[in-house]
Amino acid sequence: MKNRLSLSSRIIIVISSLGMIAVLYLPIWRIELTAPQYPEGLVLQIFAHKIGGAVDIVNGLNHYIGMQTLHTRDFVEFIALPYIIGGFLAIGFLVALFSRKIIFYGWYFLFMLIAFTSMIDFYRWEYNYGHNLDPYAPIQVPGMVYQPPLIGYKQLLNFTAYSVPDSGGWIFIGVGALLTLVLILELRRGKKRSLGFSSSAIPLFLLAGPMVFSGCSSGPEPIHYGQDNCDYCKMGIQDKRFGGEVLTSKGKAYKFDDMHCLLNFMKSEELAKKDMASIYFVDFSGSHQFIKSGESFLLAAETLHSPMGGNMAAFESQDSAKIYQQKFQGQLSTWADLYK
Repeated sequence: MKNRLSLSSRIIIVISSLGMIAVLYLPIWRIELTAPQYPEGLVLQIFAHKIGGAVDIVNGLNHYIGMQTLHTRDFVEFIALPYIIGGFLAIGFLVALFSRKIIFYGWYFLFMLIAFTSMIDFYRWEYNYGHNLDPYAPIQVPGMVYQPPLIGYKQLLNFTAYSVPDSGGWIFIGVGALLTLVLILELRRGKKRSLGFSSSAIPLFLLAGPMVFSGCSSGPEPIHYGQDNCDYCKMGIQDKRFGGEVLTSKGKAYKFDDMHCLLNFMKSEELAKKDMASIYFVDFSGSHQFIKSGESFLLAAETLHSPMGGNMAAFESQDSAKIYQQKFQGQLSTWADLYK
């Protein structure tokens, strides 16, 4: 029947509903804080019903910069969210039982509403705690705010903050992906429009929900010349022709003013190789854009006079590298040759 869900869709809906049971008990989100005095890191975990992790330690640190202390009892969300999730999964079983497309579409819209509302509320919570500071706090930095990132990486004084989904959050994302799959399958099966949607044109706003959690940007961060410092030698980055970045799997960018510093940083094992997501070099020629290390052509020449004496430049094309090789009388190589 055109208005009923297929058996495969109903099975996926039941699996998705069961998955939401885990979301009730597992941590949904985590904020990781690392600093020289806390090399092992501090972790805050957000559950559907409480805040867990190193709450007491973080509250002690927050006192110095004037942030409010964190207490589960102060958040009405921790009272409402378990009921919202529980109601959602109960409706899921009813959707599978009655097998009506119209009910499924409403249930899917409810899921997207929960996802978007939760992220907006989380951002509001972070904003309030990061901006509403005690004016009499022991440590005050004019103009400084301490709002953690919604998702990804951010530097807060000497603390590095990562905000990412935890195990329950990834299950929630998986549920969203499965429900989107059901939506696609059912719209393709239908020959008529349902709820005003065409089977050949799935509304973008319905598919966008799970993408909110897709992760951090995978590209390099712009280098602010004259402001950023090299993460190895700590010198200010001035010369736009040299240097590069190492990006971690969590989205943090380590910036360098010279290939020499980048290589020494990697050899120092300050960052484990498994945590390195990608490496970029600055193109010596043209507009000095970033190029991926594996796609670059390197030129080593004493006459390049790079900032820290590495005397190595990167190029996007081999032809460009050969032109500068004639000028500087150097030796060409690749990243694979250099970093074995």
